[in-house]
Amino acid sequence: MVDLDYLNYLEGFLTENRKERFLKVLETRTNHFTVAMEDVFQLHNTSAVMRSCEVFGIQQLNVVEEKFGKRIDKEIAMGAQKWVDVNRFESISDCLDAVKAKGYRIIATTPHQNDCLLADFDITEPAALFFGTERDGLSQEVIDRADGFLKIPMVGFTESLNISVSAAIIIQDLTERLRKTDLDWQLTEREILEKRLEWARNSIKDIKRIEARYYSENFKL
Repeated sequence: MVDLDYLNYLEGFLTENRKERFLKVLETRTNHFTVAMEDVFQLHNTSAVMRSCEVFGIQQLNVVEEKFGKRIDKEIAMGAQKWVDVNRFESISDCLDAVKAKGYRIIATTPHQNDCLLADFDITEPAALFFGTERDGLSQEVIDRADGFLKIPMVGFTESLNISVSAAIIIQDLTERLRKTDLDWQLTEREILEKRLEWARNSIKDIKRIEARYYSENFKL
């Protein structure tokens, strides 16, 4: 549960424009879809996908780090790491189990399966969109456990797009369609409060000193 007094205290350090911007952005955020990246080798692709998630309103990004260590390229992420929740997993099995437990369908994005074109994809049910490595695509485990497959229609000679480009196209298309529906796709009231608190903390440079002052003033022994 979010401490509303604490939230109001922190938001007192923000400008009115900043607080209004938070509320406006949070109106378009969703957990109806989530994105998962499996052992992406090139760091800039992970950061670029994170940026696409932030720009198009996906709140949760799952990163599997089974083979390659990860860090965020801040220049490419352009600050997106402050506004998107990154869930890290050491194995693809853990990631698959986690998103499945949250009620997501596992959707494998691949140009090699003729299951569903992007325009025909059913957006009514929550889905975890899995993207594979630049070199090998998704692992066999993801393919085997997938509830469905999704592909971007292409008419040229090239068989695939760069992973960050593919993710941007799919995320933009699905989230735009989602916002035009009557589905219950927005964050809950509790989730919005949690994000307001987290974003306020991320926006205050001297947050540790500010927090210490708050607790010393309100919880004196």
